Amino acid sequence: MKYNEISHFSHPQHKLKIEFTEVPFKCDGCKEIGIGSCYKCNLCEYDLHMHCAIPTPVIYHPYYPKCSFIFMSRPPGNVPRYCNACERGIFGFSYHCKSCGFDLHPCCAKLPTVLDDGEITLYLYRKVSATCQRCGRKGRSWSYRSSNKKYNLHVACVKDILIDSWQDLYNGRSGPTKTVPDVPGLKWALIQTHSHRSYYTNSNSKSKKGSSKVEKCCEMAGMTLQFVISAVLGDPTSLIAGVIGSLMSR
Repeated sequence: MKYNEISHFSHPQHKLKIEFTEVPFKCDGCKEIGIGSCYKCNLCEYDLHMHCAIPTPVIYHPYYPKCSFIFMSRPPGNVPRYCNACERGIFGFSYHCKSCGFDLHPCCAKLPTVLDDGEITLYLYRKVSATCQRCGRKGRSWSYRSSNKKYNLHVACVKDILIDSWQDLYNGRSGPTKTVPDVPGLKWALIQTHSHRSYYTNSNSKSKKGSSKVEKCCEMAGMTLQFVISAVLGDPTSLIAGVIGSLMSR
């Protein structure tokens, strides 16, 4: 077998080859959005996050020291399951603790606890008292917060940033279902997120408080936001690609 391809139990008919894309895709394992490095079958348009393609059988998370999370190919039981990190539904691959009943998406389970782009350091928190710069709410979703406490973004809201940018261009699509030709990539999403929020800030004079939150989110629409998006969407190698691209553009 070649070093850049694998056989996977979820798609036994063909080998999956590693690829890199700035086009969003829906992972056929966990059913969540992804970008960057993935394992793909081009014949069937079958995509897997790196974490879903090569899962760890059992993991332990510092936020739940008493839990043992077992990798599962489908949600356990017959009741709806929700990820304890992003509060979104579990519909495919997941990590489940049988004793506590906690669930985590594979990418959420592997989120780096610290992100550093050389200028701003962001830390992953299970609970944050500050409001999210994107949604303006506190909520229960895990958050990335900067060391100076100026920036705070829910893990769930980071996923929405890319999805919203995609939907803004392709009106009528209900969300990412599979990779679509000519769909804007990560760089496009960052630019559109910045311009969209700026437009909202300038046109909405009803709430200065709300505008200031949008402005703070706009300030992150650079390398720092790219770091967060890359991590949440399951591709740590995008962080490296982002750093190289930044250095080359200087």
